[in-house]
Amino acid sequence: MSLTSWAELVASGLITGGIYALVAMGLNLQYGLMRIMNISHGEFLMLGAFITWWAHTAWGWSPLLLMPIAFIALFVLGVVVHALCFKRLAARAPNVDVFEARSLMVGFGLMFLVQNTALVIWGGDLRGYEYLADPVQVAGMRFTENKLVLFGVALALSAALIALLRLTLLGKAVRALMQSPTGAQLVGINTRRLHPMMFGIGLGLSGVAGALLSMTYEISPSMGEPYTVTALIVITLGGFGSLAGSLAGGLLLGVVEALGMHFSSPSLKMLLSYAVFIGVLIWRPNGLFSKK
Repeated sequence: MSLTSWAELVASGLITGGIYALVAMGLNLQYGLMRIMNISHGEFLMLGAFITWWAHTAWGWSPLLLMPIAFIALFVLGVVVHALCFKRLAARAPNVDVFEARSLMVGFGLMFLVQNTALVIWGGDLRGYEYLADPVQVAGMRFTENKLVLFGVALALSAALIALLRLTLLGKAVRALMQSPTGAQLVGINTRRLHPMMFGIGLGLSGVAGALLSMTYEISPSMGEPYTVTALIVITLGGFGSLAGSLAGGLLLGVVEALGMHFSSPSLKMLLSYAVFIGVLIWRPNGLFSKK
């Protein structure tokens, strides 16, 4: 392989990894802050993809303009879901461990509910459209325009979220809750407002990820589940509660998958991901980028 071919292969993995990171950061925000292992996270990504596809094909709206709409729609839905489901669970759970187990079961219920609702509304056929599908050359490498947009937006949003948590008062409150929920409440941090807001932001990020994916790949009501699994792998790589780790883990997993599929078979994609997942759990259970 030439140097250009190697660079193109790695760049392709980074593009895929960018969307992995964006999805994982939303889920990691929910778990790291509230201990909600939202196994239905990918289903809300699917809703973002279908909202974008439907508005674009029905009214001709640009998917780029629909991204903030997808974010707002999923943010509002996230606040409602948190109020109806997880807030009630937290109030009734005797301890954090029981809450995690119950929230996991609720997540499974939400996964089937959202997926089957989408099947009733849109059917099970693959959907898609062409948008920014022309190839462009970057440093001798060829990519379609929509994939470059996908990577740029995913990377920008990921960096913006990390900056929000590190540089703002809101971010300090979130990080304090992640480190010590009891201590944060003792110093006056309002969890009643912060929890639904962060849960909504997590789902909003999944909606933007779905909008980006709809520009590049075909979509279906069953598309969300693999992204939930991938997000869990990325979180394991980067460390639970670490958003910077999720970004690094997503990019790393994308490159590993791209190289692995090139030298083996595309059908082994999930096998490669699970091999990385199991290896990290055995040798670095706190994540590759943790200090321990």
